[in-house]
Amino acid sequence: MKHVTIVVPTGNVNLSSITGSYEIMTRANAYWQRIGNPAMYEVQLASFEEEIKSNVGFFSLHPYPIKKIKKTDLIIIPSLSYDYANVLQDNAALIHWIREQHKNGAEVASICTGAFLVAATGLLEGKVCSTHWNAANDFRRMFPDVHLQTDKLIVAEERIYTNGGAYSFLNLILFLVEKYFDRDTAIYCSKVFQIEFERNSQSPFAIFQAQKNHGDTLVEKAQTYIEKNLNEKISFETLASTLATSRRNFDRRFIKATGNTPVEYLQRVKVEVAKSILEKGKKSIFEVMNEVGYSDDKAFREVFKKITGLSPLDYRSKFSKAA
Repeated sequence: MKHVTIVVPTGNVNLSSITGSYEIMTRANAYWQRIGNPAMYEVQLASFEEEIKSNVGFFSLHPYPIKKIKKTDLIIIPSLSYDYANVLQDNAALIHWIREQHKNGAEVASICTGAFLVAATGLLEGKVCSTHWNAANDFRRMFPDVHLQTDKLIVAEERIYTNGGAYSFLNLILFLVEKYFDRDTAIYCSKVFQIEFERNSQSPFAIFQAQKNHGDTLVEKAQTYIEKNLNEKISFETLASTLATSRRNFDRRFIKATGNTPVEYLQRVKVEVAKSILEKGKKSIFEVMNEVGYSDDKAFREVFKKITGLSPLDYRSKFSKAA
C-alpha cells in the first residue's frame, strides 16, 4: 500500500485545497475497494505544527506529526498565502523534508501557489511548472531559473506535478487519481464531485497583470506609452529611438523587466482590454477589434485565441451576461 502525505505548511494556508484533496483521494480509495480491489494508499495530513488555524478564525487542523513519517510515496502541497518570502522562511524544515523525500523516490504535487514551496526546494530549477496566473510576476522574480507556464492547468515533470490557480486543484487531484488508480475511477470521482473532466488550461480565466515593479524607468515609460496608444500602430523602432536606446537594447531590457517581448506585451494589453469590452456584451466583435487597434479580423482572432484559449465569440458567450 502506498502512502500519501498532504502537507500542512506553517502559516495561513488554503483549507479548501487541503480538505478537497483529502476528500477526493479518500473517495477514490473507497470506490476502488468497493469494486473488489485492495486499498491503494493511506492518506495523512501532516505538519511540523501540532495545530494550524485558519486566518478567518473558524477552523483549525490537527495534522499528524510529519517527523514520524520516514517515507512517503506522494506529497501534495496546498496553496499558500501571498506573503511568499515569509512563508518560505517559516517553512524551511518542510522544504528540506520535501526535498529529501523526493530524493528517496516520492512524487510531489503542488496546488496553485504551493509551487513556491516546491521551487524553494530547488527541484524545479531548469524545469517547467505552473501556478496561479495572479502569482506569476512574484514567482518569476523569486525563481528566474524555473520556466513558468501559467497557461497550463497541469504540468508534469519527472515525479513533480504543478497546477494552476484556485479550484483548478480539483483537476490536478483527478489527474492523480487516474494515474494511481485508472481512468474509470477518475471519471467516477469527476461525476460524484461534479468536476469538469480534462480541463487543460487556465488561460480563459487569467487577467493580464503588467509587471511594473521592476525598477527600469525606460521600460515603464514604454509600457505607459503602449497602454495609452492601443488603437495606434506602434513602431518599436521609433519608440526605442524616442527613449534614446537601440532597438536591441530596448528589447533586451523589456523582456528582462516584464517577461514579455514588446510585441507580446502589446498583444496582451490589447486582448485584456478586448476581454473587458466583450464581458459587457454590448459591442460586436468587429467593433471590439477596431477599438483595440486591429484592422485584420483574422489576426485579431488568432492572437485572442492564442492568449485566452477561446475565440472572441466563445469568450463573450462564456463571460457576458448579455451574450
